[in-house]
Amino acid sequence: MTSISPTLYAVGDLQGCHQSLLNLLERIDAATPDARLIFVGDLVNRGPQSLATLRLIRSLGDRAQALLGNHDLHLLAAAHGIRKLHKADTLQEILDAPDRDELLDWLRQRPLALQEQDHLFLHAGVLPQWSAAKTVALAQEVEAVLRGPHWVGFLSEMYGNQPLRWDDALQGNERLRCIVNALTRLRFCTEDGTMELAAKESTGISMPGYLPWFDVPQRQTQDVTVVYGHWSTLGLVLRPNLIGLDTGCVWGGKLTAVRLADRQLFQVSCPQAQRPG
Repeated sequence: MTSISPTLYAVGDLQGCHQSLLNLLERIDAATPDARLIFVGDLVNRGPQSLATLRLIRSLGDRAQALLGNHDLHLLAAAHGIRKLHKADTLQEILDAPDRDELLDWLRQRPLALQEQDHLFLHAGVLPQWSAAKTVALAQEVEAVLRGPHWVGFLSEMYGNQPLRWDDALQGNERLRCIVNALTRLRFCTEDGTMELAAKESTGISMPGYLPWFDVPQRQTQDVTVVYGHWSTLGLVLRPNLIGLDTGCVWGGKLTAVRLADRQLFQVSCPQAQRPG
């Protein structure tokens, strides 16, 4: 197993909890000055300060890398009238900001998956047929579109639950949609990789007929450590080849970072910004 940098931290879902992020960064900086940070997505939404959170992460420059989560994609779609804001959304301040265009342009160029040494980083999940290398390659297909001239058109075709199962022969928007759904929405799937995408966010570990994506036998990413967020009802998950970091900051839980070299936890308690449900 390849060792990972002693200065690299992974940080769980922020969802606009700016003060909690400041508190966490203070703790990280005290332990590891100039630490590198990988945020596992859902930088914004539902928390009280989405605009300040987005500005702060962008200001970190090369020190930080941020993945796209489903709430980040929702922001991009809402900014172009493709999705309506929900009652619980806290994105309007970004849409009204004078630096809105710069922030959104920066956001759409974030990756959907990263591999660093023996760690694979993504927001939600990975299908059992995908190796780490294939996951990154498929993510790059979507990233190329989001960074290209026709990205708004793609966003208008991105939403929907079909196809529920990956096939290498998939093409066009169906192919891209399947990749996005796996990387930003997946919690449960069958052993053959058929996704369950209708379950509510409050769903825990049980879904009849399905398994948590990381418990599927013969999953092709078992040879790397997958680092993810998205599933706050599970809380912190630490297994030899699995790190789950969404500990419900926006719900009044904790904001969590893990120093990957030694798995030391850094956590701060968070005020409740919204009620689950």
